[in-house]
Amino acid sequence: MTTEMPYVNESTTWDYDYSEDPPVSPPVQGCSEVGCVTLVLVYVLIFVLGVCGNTTVIWIAGFKMKKTVNTICYLSLAISDLLFCSCLPFNIVNIVHKKWIFGLFMCKFASFVMFVNMYSSIFLLVIISVDRCVSVAFPVWGQNNRTLKRVMIAVFLAWVISIIISVPGLIVRDVIIAPIEQVLICVIRYDLLSNSHTAIVVNRLVFGFVLPIVIISLCYSVIIIKLQTNRMARSSKPFKVMTALIATFFISWLPYHVFTLTEIKFKLQIVQQGLSASVALASLNSCLNPFLYAFMGRDFKDKCWNFLSRIENAFDDEGKSGTSKRTSSSQVYSKHSTNV
Repeated sequence: MTTEMPYVNESTTWDYDYSEDPPVSPPVQGCSEVGCVTLVLVYVLIFVLGVCGNTTVIWIAGFKMKKTVNTICYLSLAISDLLFCSCLPFNIVNIVHKKWIFGLFMCKFASFVMFVNMYSSIFLLVIISVDRCVSVAFPVWGQNNRTLKRVMIAVFLAWVISIIISVPGLIVRDVIIAPIEQVLICVIRYDLLSNSHTAIVVNRLVFGFVLPIVIISLCYSVIIIKLQTNRMARSSKPFKVMTALIATFFISWLPYHVFTLTEIKFKLQIVQQGLSASVALASLNSCLNPFLYAFMGRDFKDKCWNFLSRIENAFDDEGKSGTSKRTSSSQVYSKHSTNV
């Protein structure tokens, strides 16, 4: 009888390698009352804030504002976050009842949505970063080529790629009867795909974290160099929003990737507990973005009283960059280099 600890924790459900015989009982079924209550409270808070906040963003960006490169990307981010938050009640009920009662489809779908959200979010942030970089480095070219059609194609491709590379995680999800508790549980069975454990973890790390941060870092380097040489008056509001979104994403997801890598070699209880906490932290990212849109404005004292207007203001990438008149060529450069 193996005494190895279970495998990856995703979507608040403990995952196991059921190629071992016999499998061990899921720790979520034996978690302490304090731990379970804390998880439930965290996920309920994320659900309420995420649904309300992202619905507000979708309403403003989708129906109240002119379509721009920024609004399309932020609208897609909000849709991705809302979809994920909408699936949290299934996981909340799973923790409360300590069994899975929603069938095989939702077992697969709830986890699938989490990683589609992860990939689509970071891919959209890459699109925003590249767009800002092009606007600063090549302002005239950017004015002529940054069209809504092209950004919508880029966003569509980001979603398609996110769905495709999330499919392996969908395949290995399964519902089985726990050998000790004799209740249905939603688990991951890496034996359904050969050599899938390491492959899935590395795939998520490379395409969902490392590669995007390299691209974003390069874009930021170009932006910073260009802005240091540009003496024109400029607004840093869009740059602050973008920076906050990217920093929040990486802070939220970094612990998850660290623990999944660690868990491949060290199947210890403390690793599993850290993995559970890291999933909650990653989930928190989906409810924070609307508040970042609202709070990154210039008037800090008024942010709590002007939530809706702050969200709309954060999306505005066509703001005034100065009061003095410039030549036509300077206007083109200023328009695209000041809204970083």
